[in-house]
Amino acid sequence: METIIGIDLGTTNSEAAFVMDGHAILIKNSDNGIVPSCVGINPSTGKIITGTEARNQAVLYPEDTVLSVKRLMGSDEKIVIKDQSYTPQEISAFILKNLKERAEKITGKNISKAVITTPAYFTDAQRLATREAGEIAGLTVVRILNEPTAAALAYESTDSKSQRIMIYDLGGGTFDVSIVKIEENVVEVLASTGDNSLGGDDFDREIEKLLIDHIEEEFDISVRDNKTVLARLRLASEKAKIELSNAPFAKIEEDHLCKKGSKDVHLSFELSRIKFEEIIDHYLQQTMESVNKALKDACMLPSGLDKIILVGGSTRIPKLSKMLEEKINLLPSQEIDPDLCVALGAAIQAGREMGLDSSGVLLDITPYTFGISTLGEIDGEISPNRFVPLIRRNTKLPATRSEAFNTVCDNQDAAELFVYQGENINALENVQIGKYFFKLSKLPAHSVIIIKYEL
Repeated sequence: METIIGIDLGTTNSEAAFVMDGHAILIKNSDNGIVPSCVGINPSTGKIITGTEARNQAVLYPEDTVLSVKRLMGSDEKIVIKDQSYTPQEISAFILKNLKERAEKITGKNISKAVITTPAYFTDAQRLATREAGEIAGLTVVRILNEPTAAALAYESTDSKSQRIMIYDLGGGTFDVSIVKIEENVVEVLASTGDNSLGGDDFDREIEKLLIDHIEEEFDISVRDNKTVLARLRLASEKAKIELSNAPFAKIEEDHLCKKGSKDVHLSFELSRIKFEEIIDHYLQQTMESVNKALKDACMLPSGLDKIILVGGSTRIPKLSKMLEEKINLLPSQEIDPDLCVALGAAIQAGREMGLDSSGVLLDITPYTFGISTLGEIDGEISPNRFVPLIRRNTKLPATRSEAFNTVCDNQDAAELFVYQGENINALENVQIGKYFFKLSKLPAHSVIIIKYEL
């Protein structure tokens, strides 16, 4: 039987796992199994490097190293390294290929299939880009799985009793919150929401801003255009953030950071946890708004939850647990390492795809509304861009919906159909995911066209 691996393709780090003897096992290679989601070019050999090797050179060669590419997935942005242009999919493919090769080394088998996770709130374009990255890396992506759903699978495998849980997933670059019901080997997602541009990277940048301001005030110099200095400050900020999860203060020291005239500038800055929590508070409040929205979508009060599961490295920030405990009146759980549970859950789903476990059922939802643009009223005016939902947000998957639409004019012989995902009544404010042109026989007045959409 061909082995299918589960992959958590993260913003900061990525992991892979597989099922053996009924258990999900993290793929390790003389390390802890956590691979930095970094890609670079070795300045000596000119070859592509990934993971820890690329991460280690990020400070010395920031222009030759790509970090946090996940935030660019689904976009048309080009990434240039050493005069070579890459798409976000191609950069992600280097990371996936690294994980694939690690898996082959550990299992002793050729790996050609994978389940890859994405944030629940990823758009259709971002999911397609993730699938394309897998294909470029030589992997057939048998399923794209939502990260909170994967985490729920990991916990369900250790505790199958009936319960309603909240998955609070705050990683390096994205945030999701999902309400999940687990009952008799059925994992059912009731609601999902989130923000694809909120995560630990934003917290690092807030610390970095503090350091830049401190340098300008202390030494009367600007380092805002010095890429090497900024790379060092970014790494120092991330280390301080991690340290503050376990200590009330973090000492940030960077010797020989830069020069002012002929003198070396040495940075020494003490950051308190209280100050750190203050500068990221608006981000944390945004996540609480998403928690409210998810509970509302699931038609549930906080008292209806049995457990809160924390996923992603950024959930180690103490204030987060305190905010959630005060809001839900439940102590959040980290029984499984927040950095690893998504990969382990992806491996469990991969095992199911292999037919190793046929007892469990996974019922997921669409986090977005899908629909088309038609002629209709927006803010009291007739517009050709009125968004008409076909499959609404939080609908169980798979889903099929049909709707009837009238023709615009007599003897109409063509129709152009634009498909969008989003929640705005103005289709142009949503994300366009498709465009179709239909040639019709001349239709009489008031003809009806039936449109069918499947997810």
